[in-house]
Amino acid sequence: MPDTSFDVVIIGSGPGGYVTAIRAAQLGFKTAIVEKQHLGGICLNWGCIPTKALLRSAEIYHYMQHAKDYGLSAEKVSYDPKAVVQRSRGVSKRLNEGVGFLMKKNKITVVWGDASIDAPGRITVKVGSTDAPKGVLGAGSYHAKHIIVATGARPRVLPGLEGDKKLVWTYFEAMVPDRVPKSLLVVGSGAIGIEFASFFRTMGAEVTVVEVLPQILPVEDAEIAGLARKQFEKQGIKIMTGAKVTKLDRKADSVVATIDAGDGKPVTAEFERVISAVGVVGNIENLGLEKLGVKTDRGCIVIDGYGRTNVPGIYAIGDVAGPPMLAHKAEHEGVICIETIKGLKTHPMDKLLIPGCTYCHPQIASVGLTEAKAKEAGKDIRVGRFPFAGNGKAIALGEDQGLVKVIFDKATGQLLGAHMVGAEVTELIQGYVVAMNLETTEQELMHTIFPHPTLSEMMKEAVLDAYGRVLNM
Repeated sequence: MPDTSFDVVIIGSGPGGYVTAIRAAQLGFKTAIVEKQHLGGICLNWGCIPTKALLRSAEIYHYMQHAKDYGLSAEKVSYDPKAVVQRSRGVSKRLNEGVGFLMKKNKITVVWGDASIDAPGRITVKVGSTDAPKGVLGAGSYHAKHIIVATGARPRVLPGLEGDKKLVWTYFEAMVPDRVPKSLLVVGSGAIGIEFASFFRTMGAEVTVVEVLPQILPVEDAEIAGLARKQFEKQGIKIMTGAKVTKLDRKADSVVATIDAGDGKPVTAEFERVISAVGVVGNIENLGLEKLGVKTDRGCIVIDGYGRTNVPGIYAIGDVAGPPMLAHKAEHEGVICIETIKGLKTHPMDKLLIPGCTYCHPQIASVGLTEAKAKEAGKDIRVGRFPFAGNGKAIALGEDQGLVKVIFDKATGQLLGAHMVGAEVTELIQGYVVAMNLETTEQELMHTIFPHPTLSEMMKEAVLDAYGRVLNM
């Protein structure tokens, strides 16, 4: 008989779930993970990773089209949409197999099926539609002193904007198009919406983005979002803010959208395809949470800073435990949770230290408070800025449009936030994240030697600017 008793059972094998399982095994816990479909979850199979593969193809296509700008020649540049998608799926498959290897390496039992919690310490797994390999653990009852819910999230559905897998897409369908539509409506301008808008525009689609709020990329600093918008519009993306899609009329191979721009004069426009990117909602259903009295709020499980729910022995991490719904947040949250269970000295999750990245063109990255949020908090602040146009490496790369912005507490020198738009900023932001985590002040940053020529030099220059000492502007 297979062993069905464990110290820790984790429901869901996304970035939060599988990383938590590995850390649990490292700490000596007998660990099992329950997954109904794909190791690696949405992020690895249908989110973070495959979208970056698509965007990389778009980026190379963009540079090939602008070969002359670099003294090069590339004639009759084209692409094969099926090959682009195939490469993306191949990247996901490779990483999916990698997670499987890590489970074996760390002696983590993988249970295939849908899990529900019967009581603290006891779960039931039912085998549903799954492509799980044959001959592995599946349906049955399992016991564990600690149960961690890491079931992730799914696309939010608004009435009238429901996906149909043909004309109206969620991110699932948007990642595997059989062709690039001539015209595309993207509803929502968060990270998911903007990344797809950027990808399809680069690949030749006429793209319109509709955002109900007055600013695209609503969680970003307003100045950074404004600069990004100018770049998107320069690329030909039409952006409508303070507007909402009130109706979709689906035809045989197109959609007529009614868009209310807030001026009392709704307009209609026809698009080949629509992407609904209006956020995500936690997967809290059918887990048995209600009967156990586990507290939820707005579609997410309520936890403390250590992943603990209000019911002893039941924990939650990642997207299902609320925003920001990011893979790296899930991973860190899971490590905090399992190390707390082990009795190690841990620190609660500080959401102000979680970076956010959007991989469009240009990229956007940020951490900490925006300028507006800092002022709302009553902070007396210093703001520093440095443009890409003043950086030698950016000019050499042909990427001289962008900005690095930093926000300091004037009284203490504490770095409150950092915000960037431009080439490779998603690779730069970690420098400020480390600085904030170490409670670095402006003095340490000013005394740090940044290599030349690099884009990272702008990070120091922005700090210098905040204190009236900028050198190259």
